[in-house]
Amino acid sequence: MALHTGRQESYRDRRHAGVELAARLGHFRGRNAVVLALPRGGVPVAYEVARAIDAPLDIFVVRKLGMPGHPEFAMGAIASGGIRIVNQDVVAWYGIPDEIIDGIAHQEQRELVRREREYRQGRPLVELSGRIVLLVDDGLATGSTMKAAVQAVRAHGPSRIVVAVPVGSPDTCRDFAEVADEIVCARAPEYFSAVGQWYHDFSQTTDDEVRRLLQDSARHRDQPAAQGGRHEHS
Repeated sequence: MALHTGRQESYRDRRHAGVELAARLGHFRGRNAVVLALPRGGVPVAYEVARAIDAPLDIFVVRKLGMPGHPEFAMGAIASGGIRIVNQDVVAWYGIPDEIIDGIAHQEQRELVRREREYRQGRPLVELSGRIVLLVDDGLATGSTMKAAVQAVRAHGPSRIVVAVPVGSPDTCRDFAEVADEIVCARAPEYFSAVGQWYHDFSQTTDDEVRRLLQDSARHRDQPAAQGGRHEHS
């Protein structure tokens, strides 16, 4: 587990955070790795990581299932591939009926499908079986969404799952040592309250930016192959 605590400066933006995170992931270059970004905020970070380690970049869409009346509080999540994860303790404690969960999941599923259609534009998910998967987001607060992503990616049979973020709550980052095969938190400041406080520019990543970065990453990997280079395609 790579966990870097202490007082640290904020990142300029997500691209800057990606460059610094990539500096801690260089050992994955040439090891049949693939970088999966959690959109939207994780994409600019993952773009820099994928370029640095010369790995394919793709998205893995996860949508939080928010509590009725308190959507910021997760009672579960859904993920690409039809995965639904529900926190049974939360559901039982608050007495949330199945039909309410189904209704919220249906709404989030529509947004998940929209994002996959918008971002992937007909391309299938990159092959994950037997590969090292780096799951990247712009930070970890409670970690509920990333936990759903890890569980969903497990179903694809990767050889190893590495959760990598530029910044995160120290407690959450430590918890992921039991969730993922490896956790890399480039910064885990002692006085952490929210991901956004560690970015000077934490403006929302747009759909257009996600599409552009995915296209740029694919084009960057295609160019050497077109010239007879060494890249393998997934």
